[in-house]
Formats: sequence, C-alpha cells, structure tokens
Amino acid sequence: MQVPLEIAFRGVEHSDAVEAKIREKTAKLEQFCDNIISCKVAVEADHHHQHQGNLYHVRIDLSVPNKHIVVSRDHHDKQAHEDVYVALRDAFDAVKRQLEEHVRIQRGEVKKHQAAQAGDLQ
Repeated sequence: MQVPLEIAFRGVEHSDAVEAKIREKTAKLEQFCDNIISCKVAVEADHHHQHQGNLYHVRIDLSVPNKHIVVSRDHHDKQAHEDVYVALRDAFDAVKRQLEEHVRIQRGEVKKHQAAQAGDLQ
C-alpha cells in the first residue's frame, strides 16, 4: 500500500484487538490485489438504542488505480452488528467483492453475453 492504513474509532473506545483484526483483514486484501493505493477504516458505534446494545457501523474507503471503492452501510436492522467483529467481517466481505469485480474488469475477465438467436429458444 502506498499510503499507510488509517484507522479511526468514533463513538467507541480504541481497541488494540479490533485494530489488529482490521490490519489482518487489510493485509488479506493486499495479498489479493497488490496495487492498493490507500485504505481508511472507520469504526463507529451508534448509542441511540435503548432496548438493545450498540450497533456498529464500519466504513471502508479503498483506493486502487482508476477506482475508489467505498463501503458504508447502516446496519441498524441487523442485531448481528452489535458485535464489532461481525460488522468488520461484513464490511470487509463487501469491499472484497467490489475489489474482485474491479480486478476482473482490469484483467479483461468479464463475461460477455452472446445475443440469443431466434433458433436458440425452444
């Protein structure tokens, strides 16, 4: 990565274990795609829920040549995101899918659908 990884905690206390998990997941992205320019990860906790625990929101900004990938979703309807590690897993899975798509396009590995011919529909 050309720019060092940036990790921010907002509304939640810094955790060395969470930071280590973010660094581990980012390293896996770098193994898949070696031309990542920068990656910023923000972990936020929503403290507005009175009947359940805090819900975590993870935002990932990833830059690669010719593409800026942003994963930022509100997970207020998912109780699973009361666990910061589940929120991290889901966010990194989403960014990995988008990164895989970008790499396939760059390599020219995108499927090309052939037009159906009239005789093919039987």
